[in-house]
Amino acid sequence: MTHAPVTAARPARKDLIKAFVASLSGTSLEWYDFAAYSVASALVFGQLFFPSHDPLSGTLLAFSTYAVGYVSRPLGGFVFGRLGDVLGRKQVLVITLLITGISTVLIGLLPTHAQVGPLGAVLLVLLRFAQGVGIGGEWGGAVLLSSEYGSAEHRGFWASAAQIGPPAGNLLANGVLAGLAAGLTTEQFMSWGWRVAFLLSAVLVIFGLWIRVKLEETPVFQELQQKGERAGAPVREVLTREPRALISGILARVGPDVLYALFTVFVLTYATQQLDMPKTWAVTGVMLGSSLQLFLMPLAGALSDRYGRRRVYAIGAVGGLVWPFAFFPLVGGGSAGLLILGVVVGLVWHALMYGPQAAFVAEQFSPALRATGSSLAYTLAGIIGGALAPLLFTSLYAYFDTWIAPACYLAATCVVTLVGLWLSRTAAPAGSR
Repeated sequence: MTHAPVTAARPARKDLIKAFVASLSGTSLEWYDFAAYSVASALVFGQLFFPSHDPLSGTLLAFSTYAVGYVSRPLGGFVFGRLGDVLGRKQVLVITLLITGISTVLIGLLPTHAQVGPLGAVLLVLLRFAQGVGIGGEWGGAVLLSSEYGSAEHRGFWASAAQIGPPAGNLLANGVLAGLAAGLTTEQFMSWGWRVAFLLSAVLVIFGLWIRVKLEETPVFQELQQKGERAGAPVREVLTREPRALISGILARVGPDVLYALFTVFVLTYATQQLDMPKTWAVTGVMLGSSLQLFLMPLAGALSDRYGRRRVYAIGAVGGLVWPFAFFPLVGGGSAGLLILGVVVGLVWHALMYGPQAAFVAEQFSPALRATGSSLAYTLAGIIGGALAPLLFTSLYAYFDTWIAPACYLAATCVVTLVGLWLSRTAAPAGSR
């Protein structure tokens, strides 16, 4: 199969904005769902679904279910990425939104271990699996929804819409859970308060569907349809025709995933259990860092349009490699201000990688294979990156009894990301291609 250049007509700016909002709102919702689970894993799930006399054991089990959401992503990427190249980006995004939203609402209705024993944990794992399938199918389509409406010269900025979703969703989830924790007694929060955060997903799903259903298919996919150039077997074609692109995309994503897990998930457990700090301190740092990322990610995407994806991405990777060796000593004294500063700086390095990431990964693949290739790279990287990160951080710290072990682990994953950047097919800004 040959891939002729796809030169779709440039849409009106209002259509660009609609695509940007549709991509941003959908990914924000899905990452709200995912982040609510992440925070609950660190704060309540260990006690409610995996009771143990050892708090560390309960946390490890809770983080194991966190990993399930990453392990199931390749299934979503495989199924919905393929459908995105065959049926279109828009239809897939509506389905994935429903899968993730319904799963999250059902988590809010689950009976705990005290009510139904181990069955509660089994149901939690199954719903977490479904969340991961939805997220796995979401990312590739959301990236293309915004980037394929824009020009190649500004693809880094427009594609960053999907990247803003995680900090926006994380900010919203942490804000809701923090507000509930502050407004309720500990007994009320543990009994029913945490459920509210999951049930609110129903409102967000309705809004996200309203936005996406009204949007047209992307101009690039419409032109592929008109020219009869849609891939017949996109998964096979990615694996046989563009394997280097897939490897580059996978490796480039590992470091950002692990760094994000440290500064939004593990830090909650580390601050409360190892440093005996109030959980609100770490949550405040995550919220401030996520707020800053809302602006840094599109800025990083725009900078990658001007200076090149790899250059901006690599700066973030090097910063992420070095920062943990400063972060852990910095927060060891128990200062709230230094903890918050450390988390915020960590998320700045993440933004420099994550902002250009959508455009970087999508550009590795030909237009007819972009949904499949991007989804596979995203989801497969999640297994070796974000899925195991909280569990490994906790296990490494427990085994070696020092922060140096998790810091070295994060540094190693940032090196992996640099290798992925080196393997990529272009170092030039998208607009020069």
